[in-house]
Amino acid sequence: MDASFITREAMSNIAVLGKPTSPLDIAALAAVGVSSAAYLLRGIAWDKPDPYRHLFFERPQLKDGFQSERVQATRNIAEALEQQGKNCVIFWGSQSGTAEGIAYRLARECHIRYGLEVIAADLSDYDPETIALIPESKLAIFVLSTFGEGDPSDNTAGFWEWLHKNASKLSLPNLHYAAFGLGNSNYKYYNRVVDVVAEALEKGGAKRLLPVGRADDSTGGTEEDYLAWKDDLFTTFREKLGYEERDNPYTPTLTIREDPSLEPIDLHSGVPIEQHASNKKKVAKTSPIKPLEISSAEYLYSSTKRNCLHMEVELGSYAELRYKTGDHLVIYPMAPDEEIQILLRALGLEDKASTPLLISAIESGSAHTLPSPTSAEALFRYYLEISAPVSRDAVRDLAQFAPTPVAKDLLAALGRDKTAYSEFVGATHVTIGRLLAAAAPGAIWADLPLSYILETVPLLQPRYYSISSSSVVSPRRLAITVGVEDAPLAHNPQVAIPGLTTSYLAAVAGSLTPSPSQPAYALAGPDGALQGHRVFAAIRRSKFKLPAFASTPIVMVAAGTGIAPFRAFVQERARLRAVGKEVGRMVLFFGCRRAGEDFPYRGELDEARVAVGGDKFEVVPAYSREEGQPKRYVQDRIAERAKDVCELLDNDATLYICGRAAMAREVAKVLEEAMMGQHGWDAAQVTEWKNSVKRGNKWLEDVWG
Repeated sequence: MDASFITREAMSNIAVLGKPTSPLDIAALAAVGVSSAAYLLRGIAWDKPDPYRHLFFERPQLKDGFQSERVQATRNIAEALEQQGKNCVIFWGSQSGTAEGIAYRLARECHIRYGLEVIAADLSDYDPETIALIPESKLAIFVLSTFGEGDPSDNTAGFWEWLHKNASKLSLPNLHYAAFGLGNSNYKYYNRVVDVVAEALEKGGAKRLLPVGRADDSTGGTEEDYLAWKDDLFTTFREKLGYEERDNPYTPTLTIREDPSLEPIDLHSGVPIEQHASNKKKVAKTSPIKPLEISSAEYLYSSTKRNCLHMEVELGSYAELRYKTGDHLVIYPMAPDEEIQILLRALGLEDKASTPLLISAIESGSAHTLPSPTSAEALFRYYLEISAPVSRDAVRDLAQFAPTPVAKDLLAALGRDKTAYSEFVGATHVTIGRLLAAAAPGAIWADLPLSYILETVPLLQPRYYSISSSSVVSPRRLAITVGVEDAPLAHNPQVAIPGLTTSYLAAVAGSLTPSPSQPAYALAGPDGALQGHRVFAAIRRSKFKLPAFASTPIVMVAAGTGIAPFRAFVQERARLRAVGKEVGRMVLFFGCRRAGEDFPYRGELDEARVAVGGDKFEVVPAYSREEGQPKRYVQDRIAERAKDVCELLDNDATLYICGRAAMAREVAKVLEEAMMGQHGWDAAQVTEWKNSVKRGNKWLEDVWG
């Protein structure tokens, strides 16, 4: 009840008694008045929370931790450039970390090769209107990713909104810029973000230095696309801007100092660091990271090369962790023991793997996003993506540190020749450690600074898994569905590269249930934090939600592990039906290879069909490898059922697609053709319909790759 109401009631009750007539009456009245005032002023005049109380619980070393957590002096990028003596800013908008990594690499190379003083800047760290204040003498470079249906990354949202709100009145006559986009041509709106940004900047009078670069990740071409654009950028530097290329040796941006006096408790030993504090939208979407227990794991199917895990995760006593049906579980993986040992051995750090290291940026704007103090082992296991392929750029640069002439010649040749590099990568599992070991077998790379490894190897990124359970049915225990499949090398199919996070989860599952052999991991985690089958994880909100009304019909399309959120949807509708709620019709189009081999949750879906009523739920399978039958994919089955699907969509059904982007693109084509045939629409009309249902959240996709 409202405190002011209580006070008024008390005063009213006192008034009924009349005026105080004795010292005891006066004392009682005073006591009531004082207590009422004290209650109302709690937290204002007394019992105020100490704003610095949290400092008692912080480790002293956190003041030297992530650079992104430090207080930012200004949100005006023009002021920042002036204050720091910089003449170029590289803005990055990144969802998975790739664009961020490219921005920092480019910043370092611009400085080393052309003497530019560069800030690599998170777009959310600066007010977008201050971009107009960047003087003509300075450069701006945009490295922007596109994901989903042409969406900007979370940290680009503020800049994106500003561009659209001010599209007709942008004035950027002094801005000289270049732009590079990261996208995937499997998506309809390939590289839409960089295209929209470039168009808006041009309309505002900005001057583009060279054509917009675009990377296509549909065939793994992002790195080569970036290198080609970077060569054009540097040609522009030399020929149009008059910058002189310098032949400088490697110049570190980090200092790394051993400090054996530090105790293990002082170190960042592997606990994940929370996301950028400045990135408010991203932080708001993701819960705190916690060590969550995997209480059970079960193989839904298993073949010689492909497995599928159903894992159940306990939210336990973490009251702040709550999920809703359709959300994602964010998993923070670790590198396998073998990769760590190979790299430590090549660098001659096996005896110093646990030595405390202090890491600091030589100057602001450098790529220091690593924790300090820490150790080489913790960096390699928890913070760097040492299991990722090495870029051709990095291979070329490594030649200068080679311990033997043969290694130097090999790396220089691979770095120069795109074809030779492609063939080498296609035949060899090329991680940073394996590359060093293969180029100079048995040798120690004594001249290779650890700072180069930290600057070059990308940060280890979390992975996202659709939650395959309903929060209505199981609010404190969630499930994920994990496909475990090694990727064979293009030119050496006998060698397969294990997926980093899927293999890690399979190893955790192996301690719970018999499983195929997987790489070895330090499953106990840093300081034993993951003992008891735990993983570092968080919950990320999603827009992939069931309709508000259970009576709304839904059409679901999935292939492989894309079935995960639909298991949750069906679970929830079955529970609602069990308590007497009316549920709308559900049709699930699901694609896999064979009915008896890789159809997860088939028994559960059959039970759900009975529970909700046979006329309410139907599964339409598509088998691409069924013996004696032609290949059929989900888009083929939708085409066969076009009239029924169109009628459902016309009757307010919500459409959901989950799986690979290529599948989603083919499904969209079939649906557009079906609606054109059903209604006699032309291309413009079907496009307007599609855009309309997407704006109304009646067409939702959760796709990848």
